[in-house]
Amino acid sequence: MNHWPFVIAAYAIVLAGTGGLCVWAHAAMRRAERRADAVTSQPRQAGQSRQADQSRQAER
Repeated sequence: MNHWPFVIAAYAIVLAGTGGLCVWAHAAMRRAERRADAVTSQPRQAGQSRQADQSRQAER
C-alpha cells in the first residue's frame, strides 16, 4: 500500500491549520491595536512605544 497520499494529506492539514492560526492571530492583534489606540488620545505610529508616548505627555 502506498503511504504518500496520507503523508501529503497530513502535511496539507498541518499547513492549512498553521496558516489559519496565523491569519486569526494577525486579525486579533489588529483588533487589539485598534482598541488600544481608541483608548489613547492620539494613535501611536508604527514603531513607537507606549513609554515614548508617556514621556512625551509628561513633558507637556
